[in-house]
Amino acid sequence: MPDTRIIETKDLTCIYDGSRSGVFNINLCVSKGEFIIVAGKNGSGKTTLFRLFNALLTPSSGKVLIHGKNSVKHPVFARRTTGMVFQDADMQIVGETVYDDTAFGPENLKLPRKEIHHRVDRALKKIGLFHLKDRNPSTLSGGEKRRLALAGVLSMTPEVIVFDEPFANLDYPGSLELLSCIRDLHASGQTMIIAIHDIEKVISFATRMIIMDNGKIVHDNIPGALLDKLTCYGIRQPAGKGIVPWV
Repeated sequence: MPDTRIIETKDLTCIYDGSRSGVFNINLCVSKGEFIIVAGKNGSGKTTLFRLFNALLTPSSGKVLIHGKNSVKHPVFARRTTGMVFQDADMQIVGETVYDDTAFGPENLKLPRKEIHHRVDRALKKIGLFHLKDRNPSTLSGGEKRRLALAGVLSMTPEVIVFDEPFANLDYPGSLELLSCIRDLHASGQTMIIAIHDIEKVISFATRMIIMDNGKIVHDNIPGALLDKLTCYGIRQPAGKGIVPWV
């Protein structure tokens, strides 16, 4: 039987200098095709964990393995395998046009121009921004900027996409558009990990939920088995216990 593991952490710890915050002794595996919610209140370690996945942070001890390769020794491989969409989309937008911004990653890989065009066109069409390819990103709405950040990640063809609070500060229409993209991507086979406060938006699509508290994983199970644990960790329970999709 083929090994479907993409990310594996072993006794992963990352402690910030002079602080007790970070993550501690994290052991988990992420397999192909999963849709994982990582839930927890602010400061529980979600963002730190995500930054360790693609080598934006270095562990204090333990390790992150990407297809068995240590992320510290192979950071470029880690970042190409695990793409991250940050909470603040403006942090990821660097191009003068929507098209240029989406092409930034593939261009840095020194790919042939034909391959760059193919990747950019495919990414923009997949997230519904192709008709805005010549627009300046500064003229986009908040939801469109978040989708543009996602397009930039998609153009790198990662195996895993990690979202850090993707719906933060989005209005209802923008949230619906982004949610539709996330849902469609997972339906196409994309592996997804998402940190979110309002889990009601995505719980009906999730295959697994991890609850973090004080830098540790305290629960890891199918979402339905953890619904009665949420309020203990400052997480709002979804209306109807997540049985009915938010949309």
